[in-house]
Amino acid sequence: MKALRLHAGPRARQHLARQGLQPADVGVIPAAAGGPKGLILGPLDRFLFGEWLLQSRQPVDLVGASIGAWRMATACLDDPVAAFERLEHDYIHQDYDLPPGKTRPTAAHVSERFGQNLQAFYGGRIGEVLHHPRYRLHIVTSRGRHVLAREHRVATPLGYLGAFVSNTVHRKALGAWLERVVFSSPAAGGGCAALPFGTHDYRTRQVALSEENFMPALQASCSIPFVLQAVHNIPGAPRGAYWDGGITDYHMHLAYGAVSQNAMESIASGALPAGDRGPNGLKSADGGGARLVLYPHFQHRVVPGWLDKGLKWRHRATPALDAMVVLSPNPDWVRTLPNAKLPDRNDFTHYGTDSAARAKAWQAATRASQQLVDEWQAWLERPDMAAVHPL
Repeated sequence: MKALRLHAGPRARQHLARQGLQPADVGVIPAAAGGPKGLILGPLDRFLFGEWLLQSRQPVDLVGASIGAWRMATACLDDPVAAFERLEHDYIHQDYDLPPGKTRPTAAHVSERFGQNLQAFYGGRIGEVLHHPRYRLHIVTSRGRHVLAREHRVATPLGYLGAFVSNTVHRKALGAWLERVVFSSPAAGGGCAALPFGTHDYRTRQVALSEENFMPALQASCSIPFVLQAVHNIPGAPRGAYWDGGITDYHMHLAYGAVSQNAMESIASGALPAGDRGPNGLKSADGGGARLVLYPHFQHRVVPGWLDKGLKWRHRATPALDAMVVLSPNPDWVRTLPNAKLPDRNDFTHYGTDSAARAKAWQAATRASQQLVDEWQAWLERPDMAAVHPL
């Protein structure tokens, strides 16, 4: 059974049909939030960053939220293959103490343990990430506004209820409760690297990453509300409470490249105006041909925000994704994995205190996902457009 499915936007399909895909064609790599689901992409990460992209020299923007931000920061470390192997091991073997009679640990305990894990992982190595010669990292976080500006046991649940209702009416309305704050690699001349996507779709701020704010920014990007505590007052950034970047940008459905204002609006509303296919695609650093967005993902649909998971009308592709190529697991193949699904956060409850059983199931899934790499390498060697589905 085939494990890998390929999907591409119209501009990307034209490119693939003409010349296949080369490492130099890639300008952006997004990485989704999704917790343990991201483990399935470990072998692809090791191949892409440890072998394939080394055959090119162009700058590449890495954009991630939650586990996606952790993955993309790991790609910036020296010896990324070893770093990704450690990330996989550490994530699989994470363990938390359960209060008596409870099925889940406290948010304070998870936050404390997670912060310790990040310190052990990146301690003394932040400079490798910030000053990578090719990769420009963009960590996406969600900053609370108004009632969500500080975490509170009563105000925070009420604020997220308001955010859910507002988002259901219109994605841009979510901006009244939460804004996108992107922490980006520093630029050589000061400031930070330019964002590889437009920001008219949603309220956005950008902050330069530094030695002082890297750890809190990364922890904030992974801080799922009510599962972890918010990170407050990150150095160099506007004051307030910062949560998981997946809330505003679950699957990095961003305005990559140059798109029309109508295309921006289609992302915000979930609507797709008929015939609105504005010029899309990323320009190379030297002003030459288009560069593509290569997206290893755990599903082929690119959902805008975490609160959009149940809003099926926002799961469709928009013109913003015209230059995107998505690599994702075949749903039929996923059903061959332990528990007939990808690893997910529900496994913590399912396995309870039996961390060894959970780790065994997750390790089996990650080992099986080597098939994704084998099939991707085969396609790169002999591109077959019959295997590329419209996104």
